[in-house]
Amino acid sequence: MSHSSSAHTFQVDLRGLVDLLSHHLYSSLRVYLRELLQNAVDAITARQAVDPSAPAVITVRTGDTLTVTDTGIGLTEADVHRFLATIGRSSKRTADGDLDGAGLDAARGDFIGQFGIGLLACFVVADEITVISRSATDPSAPAVEWRGHSDGRYTIHTLPASAVPEPGTTVRLTPRADNAEWTSPERVVSLARHYGGLLRHEVTVVGPRGKSHQVNEAPPWERNHRSPLARREADTAYCRALFDFTPLDTIELDLPAAGLHGVAYVLPTAVSPAQRAGHRVHLKGMLLTDQAPELLPEWAFFVRCVVDTTSLRPTASREALYEDGTLSAVRDALGERIRDWLTGLAASDPSLLHRFIDTHHLAVKALARHDDELLRIVLPWLPFETTDGNVTLEEFARTHRTLLVTRSVEEFRQVAPIAAAAGLGVVNGGYTYDRDLVHRLPEIRPGTAVTDLDPATVTAHLDAVDPTAELRAAVFLSIARETIGVHDCDVVLRDFQPVTAPALLLDNREARHERTRSSLAAESDGLWADILGSLRHETPRAQLVLNHLNPLVRQAITITERGLAVTAAEALYGQALLLSRRPLRASESALLNRAFIGLLTHAMHHPGTAAPGSEPRKEL
Repeated sequence: MSHSSSAHTFQVDLRGLVDLLSHHLYSSLRVYLRELLQNAVDAITARQAVDPSAPAVITVRTGDTLTVTDTGIGLTEADVHRFLATIGRSSKRTADGDLDGAGLDAARGDFIGQFGIGLLACFVVADEITVISRSATDPSAPAVEWRGHSDGRYTIHTLPASAVPEPGTTVRLTPRADNAEWTSPERVVSLARHYGGLLRHEVTVVGPRGKSHQVNEAPPWERNHRSPLARREADTAYCRALFDFTPLDTIELDLPAAGLHGVAYVLPTAVSPAQRAGHRVHLKGMLLTDQAPELLPEWAFFVRCVVDTTSLRPTASREALYEDGTLSAVRDALGERIRDWLTGLAASDPSLLHRFIDTHHLAVKALARHDDELLRIVLPWLPFETTDGNVTLEEFARTHRTLLVTRSVEEFRQVAPIAAAAGLGVVNGGYTYDRDLVHRLPEIRPGTAVTDLDPATVTAHLDAVDPTAELRAAVFLSIARETIGVHDCDVVLRDFQPVTAPALLLDNREARHERTRSSLAAESDGLWADILGSLRHETPRAQLVLNHLNPLVRQAITITERGLAVTAAEALYGQALLLSRRPLRASESALLNRAFIGLLTHAMHHPGTAAPGSEPRKEL
């Protein structure tokens, strides 16, 4: 039995391929101009590899048609057949892996393009593309014209040498009516500046009336400046033009080993750590992307960068960075540069460090948790919420040898007024990173003690009331303990400052978790109730501490009538809950409503009786 086989060639649907490019590979139709500029730059690079003195000019003309002309290496008729008639083939390498163009010795890394898509991207805005080219490597070769259509048809003609006096290539697009906005003069100037603003070769856009715009210039880090101040002013002006903000400071980024140069601009306003900045990355002068958060470590969200590099790899769409070992090493090195700038501020510019920390303290705290040297330098400068106000730990530790740290914002708010009056030094450890950082203070300030705040610590600093006063309040306290006890809370009577605080709710996270567990267990049945029951822990109950010095409490503890005592106890408990500023559970909201209704009802039925805490009526 014999077998036969034959070779076939894929038939490419060009319209389908263009649709794939415009809707899936590229994020916007605007990339057509980037591809044209990129091809022009590569053509000039190839020619200068043979003749370093060759001109390097790119001219874009707008009007009914759009043309891009370069003084590059050009194409022969054979080149056109090889490169423009084969979809996806790169003009940078031969099939053997060597560079084309009469045996050029230029390194492959000198070229921007890598994927051979070339002119195909221009079909996203045009139905017809014309390429007229004259080779610089073979002066005797005629000029050649290639005319391609989006349906896959193309024609090739040779032209007399006089038709194209100088070597180079001109690409002409006839834009479709539905995409005319992308080739309008104003849009072309904007796109040329956007993509080619840092190109080394002169790029000029000429309008329909002959007005020209040079769209590229050398970035600040490539210019000569008369002084460091002049360099800083140039960097700042560039930031304003590029990003529309005046930076708090500028950080030079220079990694010669990675072929990377640029500037990091410190944002003048605070941003969320989750809102990572988009950095502008140029590849050999051509803009690759203006949204590259992966360029820097996550903690460096307080800067925005613009860099030019020769070593980082683009993705297939050339609109993002390819994640590889080189990018990882560059990211670490840039993070080190920013960290060095930050640590250097403490010695070189303390006032700027203050302004930076005031704006970006969250970023510094995030970094200091994992960087011992930075922790030592900046921790004394960082602000924390304390019982002495928003102060640095350095200031706070001068007046408090022992720092007490709360585990949550709610715990701090519960105890702050009373702790401050009692002379206790309490730091709010409920904010992101704060508790971890405060606990590391003894590492850089020996002799300072840091411990987590326990409600019992606060209770121990409250003065016991006179036994006689406790005895007189026995009836009310008994009813109050019974009433508030259902909320897993004890009631005690103490003397403490400030007098304006009627009650203090001493609670902690464990006690709240236990109450939540108990509540869920009571509402559940079957297996789930058994599971919740098995999770029960012996945790300290919350404490409602009534302030015997407060006039409202002094009036309330004289109540002996049970109904009013219950209502007064619930009202005091509810007020303490509100002062803790934590979210109320449904049962706690119901308690508050019940207490207020009870007090109103009592006042309406006993109009001659003073409400708890009010002044007795005086006879006229």
